[in-house]
Amino acid sequence: MLAFDSAPPPPHEEAVKNAPQGNESYLALVWRRLRRSWTGVMGLVLVGLLLVMAIFADFFAPMDPKATDVGFAPPQVISFHDRDGNLTYPPRVYALGESEELDPVTFQPIVGPDYDNPRLLGFFVKGAEYKLFGLIPASRHFFGSVDGQPVHFLGTDKFGRDVLSRAIIGSRISLTIALTVVFIVTMIGTTVGMVSGYFGGTFDTWVQRFVEVVLAFPQLPLYLALTSLIPVTAPTNVFLGFVIIVMSALGWAQMSREVRGKTLALARIDYVRAAMAVGATDRRIIFQHIFPNVMSHVIVAVTLHIPSVVLLESFLGFLGFAVKPPLISWGLMLQDTANYSVIGTYPWILAPVGFVLITVFAFNALGDGLRDAVDPY
Repeated sequence: MLAFDSAPPPPHEEAVKNAPQGNESYLALVWRRLRRSWTGVMGLVLVGLLLVMAIFADFFAPMDPKATDVGFAPPQVISFHDRDGNLTYPPRVYALGESEELDPVTFQPIVGPDYDNPRLLGFFVKGAEYKLFGLIPASRHFFGSVDGQPVHFLGTDKFGRDVLSRAIIGSRISLTIALTVVFIVTMIGTTVGMVSGYFGGTFDTWVQRFVEVVLAFPQLPLYLALTSLIPVTAPTNVFLGFVIIVMSALGWAQMSREVRGKTLALARIDYVRAAMAVGATDRRIIFQHIFPNVMSHVIVAVTLHIPSVVLLESFLGFLGFAVKPPLISWGLMLQDTANYSVIGTYPWILAPVGFVLITVFAFNALGDGLRDAVDPY
């Protein structure tokens, strides 16, 4: 009897005892579930860092993205050593320079690090002037050379422009296009899908026929045809807005079809039928009873659609049909990789691909974590 009284409580009783007390809001429950997924938390952190980098791109870019230097200069490695191998602080980079010695085979000057003129690095240094949020004049940069000399951590492109600075500035355009397109697609697709699936009948039939027509368009040729209609002399804002409209017009149909399928199942649930019986309006039923239950699917679809738009913009930019100079985007930067010989000789110009991969991974990881966190009880 004494042994029975001293036995530990069952695991489920211990879990109930340690469970949070009081009423827990839905957002608190989602956050608690999301914290259990390390991939979801990693995706959330990366997405947050990407958004901060895009908002304060001028501050994080070490150089002026339009400033030119030596074309196709290799990346400069951060060093903590001097010429003799002694540890030094602060860290520094050594620009490549030509020595007085000649190569015995080519008889060309030997190119190597210029140890006599190190470029010291630091945080919150003064550099190229810019306007924060387009309004506040500033010249401080998060990281760069102390004396304002050019540094190229990811090398330069064919015009001598800093690849890292252009990639950071380009994140603003690429993410703006992706977030704006996904917002429009989500609003239109979710609304059309819920209304079509809820009312059904002839209305649903005609709406779905229109959705099928939109889905039947070959998207890539249509993208190229529509974007090529814009004259080269058009203002950059007009061109960017047209690209967003084209991507949104061709992207909402798939979201609508998915939401409609969820709505058809939810419209037959008992609490929806009970709301109809008590005289609730169609608008209240759609947005108060059906919409919260399709949110889990919509959130996952959004987090999966953002990477697809980023990839699409990169692909169209590579072909020259997404963003035109003087705007900067990851796709536009990838135009320099069109020549295989250039890639083999100057592989650092593929750096924008790394930004695209990180963005795609971040949103996919966040979507995977949110999918498990926002599921119904």
